[in-house]
Amino acid sequence: MKGKSIREALNLASDVLIKGEVAEALADCEVFVDYTSPLAVKKNVKEAMSHLRSVVIGTSGLTDTDLEEIGIEAEDRKLGVFIAGNFALTAVLLQECARLVAKYVKHYEVIDYAPPSKIDAPSGTARETLRKLREVQQAQVDMPVSSTYGVKECRGGNVHGAQVHSVRLPSFHFGFEVIFGAPHERLILKHEAGSSAAPYVGGTLLAIEKVKTFKGLRRGLQTVLEI
Repeated sequence: MKGKSIREALNLASDVLIKGEVAEALADCEVFVDYTSPLAVKKNVKEAMSHLRSVVIGTSGLTDTDLEEIGIEAEDRKLGVFIAGNFALTAVLLQECARLVAKYVKHYEVIDYAPPSKIDAPSGTARETLRKLREVQQAQVDMPVSSTYGVKECRGGNVHGAQVHSVRLPSFHFGFEVIFGAPHERLILKHEAGSSAAPYVGGTLLAIEKVKTFKGLRRGLQTVLEI
């Protein structure tokens, strides 16, 4: 498909050309958008910054250490780099609601859902959500996982001080939920997306518009929304 337009390759109303390499794509763009693979995203972002291109990252799998490194380079090169675990407006609204709840409820865990083809766990959305919640209040884990009897992995993984569980099964698309627990009551916030890319288009376009207005790394769609 290299060299063809998207209209020719996929019968869509677009004349955007398909390029075979990152370097080829960088020759004709002002903002580099990465929706590739956890195995390739860091290399792609580094290459884009070396060509002095602003970057929008929609691929999950980057660690906090990776992002710190990318942020330092973005500052040095005076480039804007934006990353979000989820570009869907409803997902961002859930995260903001969860931040409000976390002010008052200190016991919480996250479950994220995806198809078996998703190779990273937990998802970028789950990581981002837990990072935001920790900024409000550290999760309280009454029974340390190290003290659990049986298969300790059943208690999930610890990210930013809270437990997270990743479900990877056929028929699931992408979704996540935050479960808050208090004595004799609980609150569950859940987001689900279908198989279409439509929920993510608006947020991605907004990020592309905003990324050239700042320098350094920004994380989370709420940083460019008026929420």
